[in-house]
Amino acid sequence: MKILEMTGKTVSEALQNALKELNLTEDRVDYEVLDEGSKGFLNLIGSKPARIIVKVKRDYKEEARTFLRSICDNMGIKAEIRIREEDDSLYINLSGPKMGLIIGYRGETLDALQYLVSLVVNKNHDEPYKKVILDTENYRKKREETLIRVAEKTAYKVRRSKRSYKFEPMNPYERRIIHSALQGNEYVYTFSEGEEPYRRVVVDIRK
Repeated sequence: MKILEMTGKTVSEALQNALKELNLTEDRVDYEVLDEGSKGFLNLIGSKPARIIVKVKRDYKEEARTFLRSICDNMGIKAEIRIREEDDSLYINLSGPKMGLIIGYRGETLDALQYLVSLVVNKNHDEPYKKVILDTENYRKKREETLIRVAEKTAYKVRRSKRSYKFEPMNPYERRIIHSALQGNEYVYTFSEGEEPYRRVVVDIRK
């Protein structure tokens, strides 16, 4: 984080001087007033300049974009990177050819990239945590819809056979989708078993 001490006749002038030197707008910095200064007698004798400390805010979007651009270049993938920052979250969408390589088997590569971007963005633990949501070709929504359909079909089979069913291992995000989809089902219930990364959802008949 870049820190700059600046002076001016007033706090406002000191801030403008700092912004000019940094070539930034006011929304990109935080500042602390060290001395509000004083005009002195007749604005001349005993006057003191205002002093402030200016801290440049981190650009989470640019850090995420730079990291992802490097990864895509190393993978030989041309991708358009769109990033939207909203409160404490970064929503990142990739588009272009070869997005199947970004998604990977059942989203494993996409999840790994999302985790790595989160590490980069949240490397300084003394700053507010930013949640990272990485997607491409609307994969996550499509996957969620698929899992909900599978969960409902599985619940029907368990109800008919009265035998439990174990899904293959899933990541925490996908397990939550299954649990949520069947939470209100009056005939079956769900629970998770096993250790990561082999933890899976089990659907069983309500006794």
